[in-house]
Amino acid sequence: AVAFAAAFAAERCDIYTDVDGVYTTDPRVSDKARKLDKIAFEEMLELASLGAKVLQTRSVELAMRYKVRLRVLSSFEETDENSGALVCDEDELMESKVVSGVAYSRDEAKMTLVTVEDRPGVASAIFGPLADAGVNVDMIVQNIGADGSTDMTFTIGKVDLPRAQDVLEKARADLGYEALLADPDVTKISVVGIGMRSHAGVATTMFKALSDKGINIQVISTSEIKVSVLVGAEYTELAVRALHTAYGLDAPA
Repeated sequence: AVAFAAAFAAERCDIYTDVDGVYTTDPRVSDKARKLDKIAFEEMLELASLGAKVLQTRSVELAMRYKVRLRVLSSFEETDENSGALVCDEDELMESKVVSGVAYSRDEAKMTLVTVEDRPGVASAIFGPLADAGVNVDMIVQNIGADGSTDMTFTIGKVDLPRAQDVLEKARADLGYEALLADPDVTKISVVGIGMRSHAGVATTMFKALSDKGINIQVISTSEIKVSVLVGAEYTELAVRALHTAYGLDAPA
């Protein structure tokens, strides 16, 4: 649909779905989720890639590339020009919230290679075979030990876990690691907002909110407009709600 809209230079592409717009988080997890009137292409792209199910990542990529404004609407409600949520260029937004949404993905697994020799080329030796096997690696943390060894922790898709384990077991002689630890019971929680570019302390707010709820952070990853953390799967709902409140996204009572 977005490709057709771009080809015909349409003013807008309306996407009718089972929800009435784009929310600050999953309404099934937080009853304080708010519907956004507008959201920037970049924010929607990040949210879609981080677990939000409203729009496909590829459709948002096309819309951003060809400047096709998207409107997300409900198939089950009467609509007018003010209905739904508009996905548009950043220039159309009156103001940029520091954080526009909180997304989560349960489709994650964590792997750790314990005591790998810290030498040039070790990362390539680990991630090269995984790439050749079609395993996509997401978050990566390397801990350097004083004894010239390193622990390498990274996340992959949960469905790729058996394949990744097989690849790394076969490469054990070359890598020389002490142990391979796998944990499928994790969730990636992300906060997204184009306002992060001009505001400091976004990550600090995230870390404090999770700490206050007794939630341990296992892995951290950042980009210009997002901060992602990996937490135990059992803390998913609690973490999402805590962050939604911490960034002032809760709907008015």
